[in-house]
Amino acid sequence: MKVAGKTVAVTGGGNGIGRELTLNLLGRGARVAAIDISEAGLQETVRLAGDKADRISTHVANITDREAVEALPAAIIAAHGQVDGLINCAGIIQPFVKVNDLDHASIERVMNVNFWGVTYMTKTFLPYLLQRPSAHIVNISSMGGFLPVPGQSIYGASKAAVKLLTEALHSELTDTNVSVTVVFPGAIATDISKNSGLDAPTASEAAESDAPKFPMTQPADAARIILDAMEKDAYRVCVGKDSKMMDRLSRLMPERAAAIIYKQMASLLDS
Repeated sequence: MKVAGKTVAVTGGGNGIGRELTLNLLGRGARVAAIDISEAGLQETVRLAGDKADRISTHVANITDREAVEALPAAIIAAHGQVDGLINCAGIIQPFVKVNDLDHASIERVMNVNFWGVTYMTKTFLPYLLQRPSAHIVNISSMGGFLPVPGQSIYGASKAAVKLLTEALHSELTDTNVSVTVVFPGAIATDISKNSGLDAPTASEAAESDAPKFPMTQPADAARIILDAMEKDAYRVCVGKDSKMMDRLSRLMPERAAAIIYKQMASLLDS
């Protein structure tokens, strides 16, 4: 789906990749409904949009609150007259500890945001998207959704759920006007740890410590890659050299791929 002239809802629009997706969409001539739990983050996105800010509407919402999510389509249509696309970008990580040391509250929080938030948004917006001449859903999974990352096991499980949900949705919508893309970012230079309310190192931050093997992708570059895939109606896209490399390796030699990631993460788990 070409985004020029379309209205796209973006979760996580107040920071990181979500903010860059919003700004890039505006640069491509789209209108954007930026959704985030942080009003301050959304206002900063509006400020950065400059003279394109008249094509943004901001919506403060907690995507784990189904009633709040169900109120979003009407608000977006009131602001823009239509909604043609949905990018589920909002997500959090877990504390960097093994499952045995992870409390149930942290497990539930990660699953609520990363899986149920995506499910609520997709389920709520799909009827509206099906009414459009062409529409698109993009769900952000993770390299951790196809490759085990010790210390981020629940995060990975939530992103694996997003992966399969999105792939199944693609099949269900094959004969409709709605295209579906799943995205697998590798290590991205964002503040996901801070935005997840954590002080512990994350998988992405750990990858930064071995830059020659796992170079960090900048959020603006990630947004460009994602939107290029969206406009090509791609089935799936890996973001970053690390994600592309490990995607291939995990399919050819899954145990070897898991061992490589374990070796990189082990020192952080023992610290």
